[in-house]
Amino acid sequence: MRRLIIALCGLCTLATPLLAQWQILNSNTTADLRGIDNVGGGVAWASGTNGTVLRSEDGGYLWQPCTIPPGAEKLDFRGIQAFDANTAIVMSSGSGDLSRLYKTTDGCQTWKLVFTNPDKDGFWDAILYIADDDATFILGDPVHGSFRLFFSTVGDDSKFSDNWNGNVVTAAPGEAAFAASNSLLIYNLGDGMFSFITGGSRSEMIHEEHGLDQKKGLFSDWSRSPLPFPSGSSSGAFSVAARPYIKTESGARHAVIVGGDYLKPDDSAQTAAYSSDWGNTWQSAQTPPHGYRSAVAYDEATKTWITVGPNGTDVSTDDGKNWKAVHPDASLHEAADADRNWNALSLPYVVGPKGRIGKLDRSSF
Repeated sequence: MRRLIIALCGLCTLATPLLAQWQILNSNTTADLRGIDNVGGGVAWASGTNGTVLRSEDGGYLWQPCTIPPGAEKLDFRGIQAFDANTAIVMSSGSGDLSRLYKTTDGCQTWKLVFTNPDKDGFWDAILYIADDDATFILGDPVHGSFRLFFSTVGDDSKFSDNWNGNVVTAAPGEAAFAASNSLLIYNLGDGMFSFITGGSRSEMIHEEHGLDQKKGLFSDWSRSPLPFPSGSSSGAFSVAARPYIKTESGARHAVIVGGDYLKPDDSAQTAAYSSDWGNTWQSAQTPPHGYRSAVAYDEATKTWITVGPNGTDVSTDDGKNWKAVHPDASLHEAADADRNWNALSLPYVVGPKGRIGKLDRSSF
């Protein structure tokens, strides 16, 4: 969504207090961070404004500033997908050709520009790499009434197409996507390869579905599920996540979506929804997070859902039905506001404005 403005700070609602769960790390930057990707094995990458890309190889203890990609000094890198300590792709969000994709294969010493938005009226919102299919997807705001979806497959990230299945993804007037935390796209939630969420005038989940039909033969098409989020230019669904599928759960696949109105960060109405049927139907949280939320993730180690936003952090242990606010304990953490002012998650890491990076403290659970 163009000109996405994340309001900072707010009053936390009263709730049963929990210990703060974010250990504040030293990022060595003041850039606003929205991109974060934990590769594993101590390797993680982060990205943000002014062409900023960071890399850690020691579990977040030291964040190394990367060489700025050529011509990217003023770009806003809102999405990053990393493969290992040496290889990553980073996506900028901006009008027209300010939306770009760069790649490094030498630990961010050098970068190659691999794709630039061909739509002068376009704006990229999220990037997703699917390892199982060696495919990269880029989601952009609607142009001429249809969402823009670019993809490359079989390792050829220098050639992107905008014709996934021959069927355009139409958008209602005023419907869009939000470039808040690079978590609009999700792999293998519904009956297809990927899904994404929208906001603005209409909030919905759009699934790619494919299969074999007796009449149509092999096919790929789009299906839609309405989402219970407020409508408006600054409102809707912002982030989606699913927890690992467990076969013993009678076919259930649990997923959570968070959002709200980013211009009203303290408004808790309609800030989360949950699904137990692979994202086909959604229900509003019974006890929602205590404000607008830009990112959500499931922590397998603690069996806990975690969501973050400008005014704080909330957790759920019942698959998104009920959320509880986390309040920091200044005696245990470096900053008294360790739970607030966050944009994006890739557990155990969280990033936010002015170079904020945190790491999940699981001992607080």
